[in-house]
Amino acid sequence: MNTVDTIDGSDLRTEIRELIAKTVPDGWRGIGALSADEAGEFHARWRAALRDARLLAPTWPERFGGRGLGVEDHALLFEELFSHGLPLWNDTDAAGISLLGNAILHWGSEAIQEQFLPRILSGEDVWCQGFSEPGAGSDLAAVSTRAILESGTWRINGQKIWSSAALRSNWIFMLARTEPDAPTHRGISMLLVPMDQPGIDARPIRNIRGDDEFCEIFFTDATTDGALILGERGDGWKVAMSLLGYERGETVLYVPWQFDEELQRLVGLARETGAISDPQFRARLAGCHVEVAQLKAMGAEALARLVDGHRPGPEGGVFKVLYSEYHQRATELALDMLGSEAAVLRGRPSATWLRADDPGSPNSPRSWLEVFLNARAESIYAGTNQIQRNIVGELLLGLPREPR
Repeated sequence: MNTVDTIDGSDLRTEIRELIAKTVPDGWRGIGALSADEAGEFHARWRAALRDARLLAPTWPERFGGRGLGVEDHALLFEELFSHGLPLWNDTDAAGISLLGNAILHWGSEAIQEQFLPRILSGEDVWCQGFSEPGAGSDLAAVSTRAILESGTWRINGQKIWSSAALRSNWIFMLARTEPDAPTHRGISMLLVPMDQPGIDARPIRNIRGDDEFCEIFFTDATTDGALILGERGDGWKVAMSLLGYERGETVLYVPWQFDEELQRLVGLARETGAISDPQFRARLAGCHVEVAQLKAMGAEALARLVDGHRPGPEGGVFKVLYSEYHQRATELALDMLGSEAAVLRGRPSATWLRADDPGSPNSPRSWLEVFLNARAESIYAGTNQIQRNIVGELLLGLPREPR
């Protein structure tokens, strides 16, 4: 089995560590130890350093700003960054690089690749995702947003919801129904649409933590060029499924490292609160250790499959269910150890709205409470756990499909 520890990547590891030594300030304890302003400035500087070293998207071809490295090298990069308390990307790069960029490499025309891939890495184009709708969340094939091709231009009408970072994006990749008479899964196309136009209205949605990272987007005769389509017309379902496969394929490589770092802070919290002396809390911490070890083993197995040429498949659903439900239990444990302190918004807020707080973050009650609230959504986004269990049952275990 290939794991990060067995990868012969000594030259790359040395290069990454030299880049870190040149870029991070003295006394570095992790990006989570910085103030909000300091973290924002460092994010920009660190992203530029990775881009200039062609490590922002290392598996992309060199002509688009990558290095043409293998997935095992990408996993090694993840491990080095998290072990040094460094961010992977900024909070909009996951959509642009991990999701859309990889999909463009697979499905995009040469013209689309040349137009968009370098601009994703430069940061000129910031992308959000337009998949879910009020009536099409888990049942994504039910999307009703319409796109009609008129004189070489797509005209789009409808609504999307739960689009992360839409207020900060200037492009959206979206699913629209372009073949209204075709079966639901075959009448959808993936379009690339500029956000800065009169026909698009993005409105923030405040979540349980108080953030407005999510948005709903209304399209009223919005337009995009007829050539800005990924895959063939009507093949949007296949494009979307492969895009989500890229997301899950990369998630399994770095999420275990995130949770491993967070677990160390959780142990630190047990010592700070005195919970470490309680046998019940120790037993729950031991359970967290076991679950993180399980996630890391799954990451190693996934890496071995990717190195052997297998594309991400339905087994990603197993990982998604396990990591999301683990993180809910781990953050519940943090609040239980804090006790009444968890009800007081004291200390530094969580620096992120997605999964674990940044490496090096202090054990403040407010940070743990906000990460706990964020974790409530983990069993919903990226495909609800109920749907993931259907996928696992039908595609991995061979169980009969649910009756319709």
